[in-house]
Amino acid sequence: MPATPEDAPQDTPADLRPDRSADPPPNLGSDLPAALLADIALAEELAGAAGELLLRLRADGADRVAADGTADAYLLAELAARRPGDAVLSEESPDDPARLASARVWIVDPLDGTREYRAPGRTDWAVHVALWSGGELVAGAVTLPALGELWSSGAVAVGPDRPVRRIAVSRTRAPAWTAAVAADLGAELVPMGSAGAKVAAVLRGEVDAYLHDGGQYEWDSAAPVAVARAAGLHTARIDGSPLEYNRPDPWSPDLMVCPPGAAGRMVELVTLHREESS
Repeated sequence: MPATPEDAPQDTPADLRPDRSADPPPNLGSDLPAALLADIALAEELAGAAGELLLRLRADGADRVAADGTADAYLLAELAARRPGDAVLSEESPDDPARLASARVWIVDPLDGTREYRAPGRTDWAVHVALWSGGELVAGAVTLPALGELWSSGAVAVGPDRPVRRIAVSRTRAPAWTAAVAADLGAELVPMGSAGAKVAAVLRGEVDAYLHDGGQYEWDSAAPVAVARAAGLHTARIDGSPLEYNRPDPWSPDLMVCPPGAAGRMVELVTLHREESS
């Protein structure tokens, strides 16, 4: 569990640390190895606690820079205390190249969707906590604090394959070709903020797929992709090539998340209409 107010790390004020006493136990798959279960539980706990912290800061009127920084300090302090041998890649902290030689790297976004976080009434912002090890994403948790939702790679399922009728896209920079893809599928585009919020929308069935082009960073997609993969969804670049994490340059050009049965047609249409628009 997180440190109590008495032993809270000094870079996170004790009165801002979240109360975890009422939390339900993690929802984890019992057939996973114990060490992995522990990492998933930690990802869930930290994402949830950082989300509570952000809710309190939002209610107090903190600006996004202060909120981002405070949540980042909390996550870094907890990971340093509880996984001291692991490296961390965070949106809000300087990148340490030593992570490239580390066997385990936590990839975190303390606040994904800063624009939405500061917009009154918006709920499409998230906290991402993921663990990369052995060349793969092995654990991930995404919390949508304003909705009280926490999605984890421990145990989540989206049910049987389904047709793509609604596609989540960026609400500020969706590429023009996505409209043509949607038209060919008989689908509609659903703009929203935060990669975590978009993947959560796929998981709950609010939308069926998520398309992104124009670039994002590893911390934007790592935890959402880990959760989506655990749910059996197709996750890849929009040309169908695999996603890679813990690279020297954490920039990631694009992303597709969809039901596996729809992936082939989605890649075909994206390739066609993206080339037409270039």
